[in-house]
Amino acid sequence: MHAAFRPRVEGRENIPTSGAAIIASNHLAFLDSFFLPLVAPRPIHFLAKMEYFTGTGLKGRAMAGFFTGVGAIGVDRAGGRAAVAALNAGLDVLKSGELFGIYPEGTRSPDGRLYKGRTGVAHLALQTGAPVIPACVIDTNKVQPDRDKPLRIRPVRVTIRFGEPLDFKKYADMPNNRHVVRAVTDEVVDAIRQLSGQEYVDRYASQPAPLQKR
Repeated sequence: MHAAFRPRVEGRENIPTSGAAIIASNHLAFLDSFFLPLVAPRPIHFLAKMEYFTGTGLKGRAMAGFFTGVGAIGVDRAGGRAAVAALNAGLDVLKSGELFGIYPEGTRSPDGRLYKGRTGVAHLALQTGAPVIPACVIDTNKVQPDRDKPLRIRPVRVTIRFGEPLDFKKYADMPNNRHVVRAVTDEVVDAIRQLSGQEYVDRYASQPAPLQKR
């Protein structure tokens, strides 16, 4: 990946050399979870669908070995407790003093813009006291221009930026205050926006666009 895409990296020194931290990034393409760990000075653990770890046959074993090798954590995302399972997995990583990667938007941007953040990043930060490192990927969606064909890639040079850590310890005694949780989430997303220069959309990426009035 280094040879094919020659990624530019900015702000790598903002990632602490030890201890827990949350890497919160925008999300443009499937390969984002590989580009970010590729350029970081320490392993970053991202969540991945459990199906990537439970496949059968040679292909299934190869896929499971690959995702395990890059530090991905398998989580069952089906059912109503998917969000709880993801949050618990992130807490375990942070309590072990490692780096946990999360996309506050919750899913890939459908059009390259930055969307409203889900509150999981705030819950993790407030419950663990770990700093949040805002990050952004640029042009990874040009590497994978067709979302339905993730293996069709182009050798586009990408940029990865890491911003200065955000400390939310002053809110440690209010981890369940919904106003605080929302404010922390919005601050993280705004820091990502400043790094990426993306246009911000004040709705979730998974929500349909509002109908235009005629």
